[in-house]
Amino acid sequence: MCMEEQLSFIPQPASSYTVFELNSYLRALIESDSQLQDIWVKGEVSNLSIPKSGHMYFTLKDAQASLRCVMWRNQVLRLANPPQDGSAVEVHGSISVYEAGGQYQLYADQIRPAGEGLLYQEFIRLKNKLEAEGLFDEDHKRPIPPAPSVIGVVTSPTGAAIRDIINTLSRRYPLVRVVVAPAAVQGEAAPLEIVRAIELLNQFIQPDVMLVCRGGGSIEDLWAFNDESVARAIYHSPTPVISGVGHETDFTIADFTADLRAPTPTAAAELAVPDQFELRGILLERFQSLGRAASEILDEKHWNLTQTHNLLQRFSPSARLASARQRTDELYRQGERAVRYQIQLARTQNQGQFQQLAALNPNGVLQRGYAVVTSGETLVKSKSDVHSGDGLKIQVSDGAFHAEVTENGE
Repeated sequence: MCMEEQLSFIPQPASSYTVFELNSYLRALIESDSQLQDIWVKGEVSNLSIPKSGHMYFTLKDAQASLRCVMWRNQVLRLANPPQDGSAVEVHGSISVYEAGGQYQLYADQIRPAGEGLLYQEFIRLKNKLEAEGLFDEDHKRPIPPAPSVIGVVTSPTGAAIRDIINTLSRRYPLVRVVVAPAAVQGEAAPLEIVRAIELLNQFIQPDVMLVCRGGGSIEDLWAFNDESVARAIYHSPTPVISGVGHETDFTIADFTADLRAPTPTAAAELAVPDQFELRGILLERFQSLGRAASEILDEKHWNLTQTHNLLQRFSPSARLASARQRTDELYRQGERAVRYQIQLARTQNQGQFQQLAALNPNGVLQRGYAVVTSGETLVKSKSDVHSGDGLKIQVSDGAFHAEVTENGE
């Protein structure tokens, strides 16, 4: 509705205004002022509330006055760091009138910490400058050693960040040695102390990796890490640097210059060292894998050895000797059987010949009643071999006796 349309229902000055008419009129007047529709207002947040609708309601105040503010849910969801009661902020939005309540209020679409506008401009200026010089180039970023022996830490010695870092390093990788180079992490002296701490660690300790950290805070609290000298000290550090400044949504120049950016100090410590439990799991898995591989190799070697042994046995002289020994035994047994057979055969033949000789033995004939008669040296085979008066020797089975021929029957 244009302003002319909004004012068309306003009665003549002689007539009285309804409350709604007056509030609508004032709303039209305010919304017609372009300066009030694009405005930044600085103050302290109070009475902040976010009901179930997700809209944010709060009061912006200073020492002299207060201003009601509202931010719709879709803008609230885009806030990186929602404000809290007592926060000093700058709120951007447009002024209008809430007709039902008769109150003018600021309809906010952006909220930033007080003073962030100028600091952010300086942040962008320095970031563009250093980026143009190549301080953020990925080619310059060095890898973080997987298992460092010594870690240098640049942070406040009294803050919560150092406790979180040491606890995390002790829990994840107790083998690592931690050397803390104390430095202020906010205030005017902080940049110089941070640079000096980085230089001292590189000069005297030479750690494997360096952590440059601090906990969360406002942009003013983190401003030391947006200092050009700190950025250059990180860039020229011979030791790889992990930055862990603020919270996950905070980004500083140090983050862009560092070799690795972590969202928090605790996360920086986690990125700097391996997890001992993961290492143990990896070692156990590799041990088991080596055991399986060794078992497979041994099985293969045993099978090859068995095959080689069998092959050697087939071609070994001992195998041939054993075969020859067995053949010798067989030949011996065959010869033994042959000799026994020949002996038995000879015995059989001898026994037959003995029997034949026995049959031809004169004694056998004599035992059957025959006698051998000799006349001198002559065997008497016929009666013609003797004459009357010849002396005879008669051999019988049990001896011999002499006789004389008295008559020849010629």
